[in-house]
Amino acid sequence: MRRKPSSPLPQRNGLDAARLKLPPEGHWALLRDHLVERLPRVAAERIDEMLREERIWGVTGPLGIDTPFVPDSYIWFHRDLPVEVPVPFEVGVVYRDENIVIADKPHFLATIPRGRHIMQTALVKLRDSLGLPDLSPAHRLDRVTAGLVLFVVRRELRGKYQTMFRDRAVRKEYEAIAGYDPALELPRVVRSRIIKERGIITAFEVDGEPNAETHVSLVEHRNGLGRYHLKPLTGRTHQLRLHMSGLGVPIVNDDFYPVLHERPLDDFSSPLQLLARTLSFVDPVTGEERCFTSGLKLSAWS
Repeated sequence: MRRKPSSPLPQRNGLDAARLKLPPEGHWALLRDHLVERLPRVAAERIDEMLREERIWGVTGPLGIDTPFVPDSYIWFHRDLPVEVPVPFEVGVVYRDENIVIADKPHFLATIPRGRHIMQTALVKLRDSLGLPDLSPAHRLDRVTAGLVLFVVRRELRGKYQTMFRDRAVRKEYEAIAGYDPALELPRVVRSRIIKERGIITAFEVDGEPNAETHVSLVEHRNGLGRYHLKPLTGRTHQLRLHMSGLGVPIVNDDFYPVLHERPLDDFSSPLQLLARTLSFVDPVTGEERCFTSGLKLSAWS
């Protein structure tokens, strides 16, 4: 397999340049015409401006307004950044060495750049604050979930740590605050089939062979609330939130389950009461047993 070329553009504000591979054939005489058709959300005038200002590059250097369309070639450019609402919480660092960073991600901060969240992400903030331009996540947490995320310092080690998560060799344990139901028999194992469709913000459970499994136990309860220990054996989208909702005890401040509620991006008043508390694994590089614990607390139980 032919290796993809490296970006000729340096990072900007902790962000890699976007890379596009041009199609193997097409009717466009100019690169500009292809980009106008391919990027409908970017005004044609803006594409012209980027080409004139040499903001779009190929392997050998900047490309101009009259650059011809070259099939199967690569181009790079830095996207215009959206206006973002600053997340008023810091990313903590639980552990750091030459291979990994274990971060304590706060509620409301996305793990990686995506959609409306670019600069206000754990990855970009950590690249900047730690001076680690090659930092990358081995896995992700939902934006509204707080807790531990493992980042890899060097590109050549990324695959080893990502494979560890893919092969379920990481023991992940969560804490959640939800309603207390004395009739609910715990501990128990919840199994279901979870489906997440592209373009739909929520996931849902369907009949069929289970693809999601969670161990649920009650740690303690008071004033109508319970503090729960959740141990997922799989990593489906919104798995813990769906399973708790399915038990009749949805997690406190969950805006998705059982009913979807819209929340403004600048409303940080009611964080989802779900925390990725511990990560345990055998380090695939050093062979060491590793166990990390979040220093964050869930406000509904504080």
